[in-house]
Amino acid sequence: MAILGEIRKRSWLMVGVIALALLAFLVNPDTFDQVFGKNPNILGKVNGEEITRDEYNDQLFILQQQAQQQGQPTAGLEEQAWQMMVQSKLIKQQFEKMGLKMTDDFFWSQLQYDPMFAQNPQYFDEKGNFKLQEVRKFYEGLEGSGNVQEYNQWLKTKRSIEYRMMARQLFANVSSGITVSKKEAEEMMRQRDQVADIDYVKVDYAAFLAKNPVKVTTEDLAAYIKQRPHTFKGQASRNIGLVYFPATPSAQDDAKAQAELNKLFTQGTDASGGKENFQNTTNDSMFVTLNSDLPFNPMYFKKEQLPQTIADKVAAAPLGQVFGPYKEQNFYVVSKLLDKKTSDSTLSRHILIAYKDSPAGQGVTRSKDQAKKLADSIGAVVKANPAKFTEFLNLSNDPGSAAQGGSLGWTTPETPFVPEFLAYLNSNPKGATGVVETQFGYHIINIQDKKAGAMGYKVANLVKAIKPSEATENVIDKNARRFIQQTQGKSFNDFANIAKKGNYQFSNPKNVKRFDGQLQGLGTDKDEAIIAWAFDKKREKGDSEFFVVEGTGDRIVAYLNGKQDEGLVDPESVRDQLEPVVKNQLAAKKIAEKITAAKATSLDAVANLFGTQKQSGQVNLLSPALGMAMEPKVAGAAFGVQKGKMSNPVEGMTGVYVLVKKSETVNKQPGDVKQISEAIAAQNAQMFGQQLMKSLQDNADIKDYRIEVWNKTAQ
Repeated sequence: MAILGEIRKRSWLMVGVIALALLAFLVNPDTFDQVFGKNPNILGKVNGEEITRDEYNDQLFILQQQAQQQGQPTAGLEEQAWQMMVQSKLIKQQFEKMGLKMTDDFFWSQLQYDPMFAQNPQYFDEKGNFKLQEVRKFYEGLEGSGNVQEYNQWLKTKRSIEYRMMARQLFANVSSGITVSKKEAEEMMRQRDQVADIDYVKVDYAAFLAKNPVKVTTEDLAAYIKQRPHTFKGQASRNIGLVYFPATPSAQDDAKAQAELNKLFTQGTDASGGKENFQNTTNDSMFVTLNSDLPFNPMYFKKEQLPQTIADKVAAAPLGQVFGPYKEQNFYVVSKLLDKKTSDSTLSRHILIAYKDSPAGQGVTRSKDQAKKLADSIGAVVKANPAKFTEFLNLSNDPGSAAQGGSLGWTTPETPFVPEFLAYLNSNPKGATGVVETQFGYHIINIQDKKAGAMGYKVANLVKAIKPSEATENVIDKNARRFIQQTQGKSFNDFANIAKKGNYQFSNPKNVKRFDGQLQGLGTDKDEAIIAWAFDKKREKGDSEFFVVEGTGDRIVAYLNGKQDEGLVDPESVRDQLEPVVKNQLAAKKIAEKITAAKATSLDAVANLFGTQKQSGQVNLLSPALGMAMEPKVAGAAFGVQKGKMSNPVEGMTGVYVLVKKSETVNKQPGDVKQISEAIAAQNAQMFGQQLMKSLQDNADIKDYRIEVWNKTAQ
């Protein structure tokens, strides 16, 4: 009560604080951010326009869907999604600056040119005409269809399509203004046709540095970077040292796995009292399901997809033949041939009925029982009359396939679909319709066509993984903890040297971004956690941490070797990339100084100075090849120096050159001004898109708040 009383007495102070905060927000929203922290719903801004968490998540979801469909990893796409959002905002802003507008009529008129539709024959009639009215009616009808998930998915897809349309229109409009003057074409022809005959001396960088070593300092690298701020402008990054302690199974672990497999193969299971083993079982799939470390796979595999140990034996083997035991990587395996048949390619379509809490059930309220009843009723109708299939597409919880008439295209037994789905396709003929349950819900599947393929083999594999035992993990853990104790408070060089001395797996990713997803040289499920640890605000250079990889028992020790804020990159983080270039520059300076100090007045004198020889050659400005190297500065010097006069030292790509021009000739090549103009215009147009995007990004005010707000709860 006393506290409340004090607050009442000072109510004027509270009003003042609130008023100041509101004033700060009205005058400058960034001030509000500084006082109360960034809004977790806003991940960044592009020229003042916000990138919201929702639209970023939509873009990330689309990329993950595409990756999944292509059988690619869905992790580590966060940075790509961010770059696409930034570019999309820039394109939209430029599109609107040009006075253009994304109207409904423009959207639908351009839809047939978008890759999503242009590459799908389903959206075109027999004459090749786009079915605009039919497509528009379907997608506009989603809003009132009651299928909230599919409608929301279409809105996300539509936004991506709109950005692609704006980009295409923007690039087309600006590209149409790219012209090539007659003067430009004539100059290009002159550079192409003129040839200079020269004598020259080359002081090769590699040869010079072998006799005159040069040390590249951090300051040398920094000076090089400072002269090229756009090239070396970087995001916030971290330099991390990693020592990896894999939980490799011991010889005892190997023997244990082999003994377990042999027992199941020849002696029998404990549950059957030793009566049922893998050789005499009458239910192979159930035996594998109950006793194997890998699940039973009902798919048919081609010969080349089978383990090498059995691949050459299955063709002539009778059904029921057992192979093994044999070792395959970190597994002991016994295989039994169950069936042989040609593996068909299948053209199919489906309608997915998901239910609440299933992977595809976002926004779905129906229960699993309700989903089954609905799927069974649709399946019965479609089975009786396949022509009615399309009438139920608006109920499908797979909007991607629904947009294509439910089609999944041609699949084979190797297609990465869930096993239950593939089992139905492989076991049923053309024209069959059925309802199949998978982890995603209930699928009404209709098989439209089949083509015979290569011979496929169905094999039951009884597998025992060679896993590290608790005793093995304890040894790994002890080594890792001893290492972190040895390196506690030590320098990074000590950290690296102790790791190498102990023959531990050491790596040093030097330019790790917050949203890279994976660490170069590591690639474990703990990579993201290590990156998050390194970017924690509390983290300081020299900090180290211990990580355990769940499931494998591997241990990782991480050391923070450097913190780089947004701006010019840390010179040491790009040393491997820049050191050879900067070393050549330093060598070039020393070579030029030596030539100047010697007051050499002839090529022979320069050659004697460095123990090399005078050479002859021809150079051309447009294709400046000299010897085995491209040397544009040398070509420029050849046409800039007076005939018979020795040039100053020229810092080339592969060495320092001194030259004397003997003559200039014109080697007229085919092609008139018009042809050259068209060729230059085509080349410029091809380069334009990438250069425009880079220019927009280089000159944009891009604010990235992700590191600050990423782990905050969205409001």
